[in-house]
This record gives sequence, structure tokens and C-alpha cells, in this order.
Amino acid sequence: MAALSAEQISQLTALRQELHRRPEISGEEAGTAERIAAELTALGADRIWRGLGGHGVAAEFTGAQDGPSVLFRCELDGLPIREISDLPYRSEVEGRGHLCGHDGHMVSVLGVAMRLAGCRPAAGRVIVLFQPAEETGAGAEAVIKDPRWPEIRPDFAFAYHNVPGRPLGEVGLRPGVGNCASRGMQILLEGKSSHAAAPEDGISPANAMAELMAVLPALSQGVIGDAGFALSTLTHVKLGEPAFGISPADGELRVTLRSMTNERMDTLIAEARRQVESSAVGLKAEIRWHDVFRAVKNDDQATEIAQEAAQALGQTCRDMPVPMRWSEDFGRFGEDGAKAALLYVGSGEEHPQLHNPDYDFPDALLPVVTDLFCGIADRLLGRSQA
Repeated sequence: MAALSAEQISQLTALRQELHRRPEISGEEAGTAERIAAELTALGADRIWRGLGGHGVAAEFTGAQDGPSVLFRCELDGLPIREISDLPYRSEVEGRGHLCGHDGHMVSVLGVAMRLAGCRPAAGRVIVLFQPAEETGAGAEAVIKDPRWPEIRPDFAFAYHNVPGRPLGEVGLRPGVGNCASRGMQILLEGKSSHAAAPEDGISPANAMAELMAVLPALSQGVIGDAGFALSTLTHVKLGEPAFGISPADGELRVTLRSMTNERMDTLIAEARRQVESSAVGLKAEIRWHDVFRAVKNDDQATEIAQEAAQALGQTCRDMPVPMRWSEDFGRFGEDGAKAALLYVGSGEEHPQLHNPDYDFPDALLPVVTDLFCGIADRLLGRSQA
């Protein structure tokens, strides 16, 4: 597949900045999905699926011969974070922004579709998937549960995330665990209110909350890279009402649990449950789970193919000694049977961090990732002479 032309790169950059202006958060990506579907239609994709697992969009580019299915996945959703910047294309939606780079991820994958439109693979097929609701951990699972997923299910699956703090364009590779499992634990405690002058006549959750605020973070263990690594981070606390005359009845704590493996997450959940049961004696306690991410485990063969493609292009590769502590729901595709690899591509050593209010995807990465993904497709499927 020929490299993108300067005109095509300019078109993709303009589209990325258009998407940046109109971010939509998880589960609300209807406009973004429609814009992506229009681009895929204009490119002449052989087949397009809409409404996958919510607002997901996928397109197929087929070769003349039988062969494996190779999927390149990106994310549609932005974040409920206010952007702070002077960019001419800054977010026009108050309180929301593409501050993780999913706008750039989308356009990188559209670049693959753009090149496939002019030169199909020799064999098999390439699927480009624009997945909803990655930020909540719900999107990949919803796509896989869509009744049309068997029509798409790939043999190989690849995705990438840009990584601030790493040299621009450097390709990070890690076979095995690449991203931690995580989940949000919401603890709701209910007792009985009373007059603040007679607290003994009520049942306050205050003591239980104070204890949990100490013991739950203490479940943290080891450092990233250790098999037993666990991180428990207290993120929110609320007790009673903002008043002076009431001894409180209700309390809420939110904690994020994080581990390197799904198995360690199971034991961490059990430990956290026991702490709640022990501390909340005499209170009604309810636990709710949110933003459930399973660990990303990268396939050895898929990672090796990506490395070979990057090296053939002269791109710098880096073996990552430890996983990323942040989470990604891409691991679901590997659990579904694909040989899957998530790649970690540097977005600049001095670049603002992901989810920072001044973050912006570096457009210089667009051709880098498009070249890399097309190189992977060529290695697995070959290229036609068209």
C-alpha cells in the first residue's frame, strides 16, 4: 500500500481537528459515529456495520483470496473533562473534551481505510472498528455481545494508545500483560439519623467510614510488575448532609481497585468486601461496581508481527519492562479468541499527560500509526497489485 500523500495527511488532520471540536462521551457517540460512517462510505468500503454495541461502526476491505481477518480498532468517545486551551479547534462542548487522544486514534485508523480504498489486501480481509464507550470499560464487551459480531470476529486484532512522556513515534511493545485490570468500587452505607445533640439515638456511619478510609488504601501491595501487585485508591467520600444539627445516617466511599492480572483482581475484590463487612457492622452496606476493565494480555505472535512491521519501516521500538497502570478494554478482544496486541506509541516526552485539561493529540503521529498498521496488514495478508 502506497504511503499517504501530503494531501491525504492534510485531510486527516483537518478531520481530527473537526472531531476534537465536537467530543461525545461514552454511550453518546451518535454524531461521531455518523461522521465516521460517512467517511467509510465515501471510501467505498466493501461492507459497513453501524450501531455495534451501541454506536460502534465497523467496515470491511476484502482481498481476492481467502485468508485471515485482521482488525484494527480505535475508540469513539471523549471525556467529561473541561478542555483548557487556546487551540482554534478546542472543544465547543462545555465540560467535555477529547483529552485522551481518541480523536487521533480514529483518524489514524481512517488513514488505514483510506489506503485500503486504493489497494485492497491480497488475501483475507481488514476490518476497521470504531468502538464506543472505552472510557467506561463497557464498549468492547458490548461490541462482542452484539449479535452481528460473529460476522466480524477477527483472527488478529491490533490497537494502539498514544503515550505522553515517550519520544514521539516510538513504538512500545510488551508481550503478556500490557495494561492493568481495574474497577470502581462504590460503597453505600446507611444507618439512622439523629439530632446532633443526641448522636447516641442514631446510627452514624462516620466511624465505619473513617476505618474504611484507612484500611481500603492499605490493601495496596507491591509495585507494578510484581505478580501480586495491587493498588487501592480512595477517590471520593461523602458523609451526611452539610448541616450542623444532624448526626448523619448515610455515607458513601468510592475506591478504584487495580491489579496486574484478572486473578489478582478477584482476590483484591474479596479482600475489599471483607473489609467492608468487618467495618460496617450495624449498618446497611451496599457495594456497586463501575468502570470494569479486565487486564490487557498481549499475544506473543501478534506483538512480534507488530515489531517486525515497525522495524521494517525504520520505526524505533522499545520493549516495555512493566505494564501500564492505566486500563484499557481492548483485552476483551484477546479473550474472545483473537491474537491481539495493544501498541503504545509515544506522543512526545514533554507532551501533557492523558486526561490533562490541556492535552491535545499530536497530529504528527497520524502517518506514523497508519504506516505501522498498514505494515502489519501487509505482513499478514499481502498486498494486491491494484
